[in-house]
Amino acid sequence: MQAEVGESAAISPQATVGYEYNDDVSPAVLGTAATVRAGTVIYCDVAIGASFVTGHNALVREHTTISDNVVLGTNAVIDGKTTIGSHVSLQTGVYVPSQTTIGDNVFLGPHAVLTNDRYPVRSDGGLAGPTIEDGVTVGANVTVLPDVTIGEHSFVAAGAVVTTDVPPNSLAVGVPASHEPLPPELDTRNRLEQ
Repeated sequence: MQAEVGESAAISPQATVGYEYNDDVSPAVLGTAATVRAGTVIYCDVAIGASFVTGHNALVREHTTISDNVVLGTNAVIDGKTTIGSHVSLQTGVYVPSQTTIGDNVFLGPHAVLTNDRYPVRSDGGLAGPTIEDGVTVGANVTVLPDVTIGEHSFVAAGAVVTTDVPPNSLAVGVPASHEPLPPELDTRNRLEQ
């Protein structure tokens, strides 16, 4: 294992920080005041900021950059080559594929699934994960298709299937999701900052 760990980190002995997936890797970097729970695996070539917290059995694959104050829930997976901003909460069972960008102050509810391949096992690569802009809230069990952008401060209702871009300040609902301007009760900003 190769890792550079910041001060005041609490890493379970049953967690792996700095998993060496090949011979030519850089250490995993974990910021100050991190909490990494049992069963979690963080690969080498990952850079994570301060106050990172995981549930149990989370996975962070290589070439991922995560900023400060990020929560990665139990059984959540970040499949690498991904950028995640600050003050982000990825709840239990969230799946984030490679080639995804997530902004600041974003909430992804339990079992939200982002995808990066429109035609799995039928295409020649060309993976393109979604872009989740600042201040977005995504409800439980949402599916977001590849190369879709969810605009800043939007809200995606639980169970929605997002097949096209969602404009900023919109509410997306249904299968496939339609969108409309945010109603007044949702026209506020996420409060994930600590």
